[in-house]
Amino acid sequence: MILTCGVDEAGRGPLAGPVCAAAVILDPARPIVGLKDSKQLSAARRDQLAPEIKANALAWAVAYASEEEIDRLNILQATLLAMRRAVLALNPAATDALIDGNRCPELPIPARAIVKGDALEPCISAASILAKTERDKVLRALADIYPAYGFERHAGYPTAEHLAALEVFGPCAVHRKSFGPVKRILQKTLV
Repeated sequence: MILTCGVDEAGRGPLAGPVCAAAVILDPARPIVGLKDSKQLSAARRDQLAPEIKANALAWAVAYASEEEIDRLNILQATLLAMRRAVLALNPAATDALIDGNRCPELPIPARAIVKGDALEPCISAASILAKTERDKVLRALADIYPAYGFERHAGYPTAEHLAALEVFGPCAVHRKSFGPVKRILQKTLV
């Protein structure tokens, strides 16, 4: 039986928090209406679809690469690591994988990269939605620990609000020290 999983990530661009990847094997007998690239959906619509995906998919998994792994490996390698972890966590296991983007993680199954795959393949769209909603949950939890940065509003992306908070408070433990704006502030404090 062919079990194709779709794989996508959320959180490559932020200055804080982990990168999240999701892998989803959809059930052809239980189609989910409204799947599309998570960036084309409102937060409310993503939050409606995520439980539906979890309830109706044959399998789904979410995995992360930490800020420390991002700083050590670089964001591309950390993203591929999170994707690999998500695919390997699927139960039942996938027989092949469709990966959003132009690179595939190292996997024990055939994989094909599809640029803009989150808009073209429903299984990748489903993974896109889960990766985004799960990462947003993590950032809301981090906002409780580090309230000064407003993570619940910008999910760690380099908004004006976030950059201003970085200038005032400096980076916290979940900031990516290898990312330009964070690195510059850290260098200023060393001078």
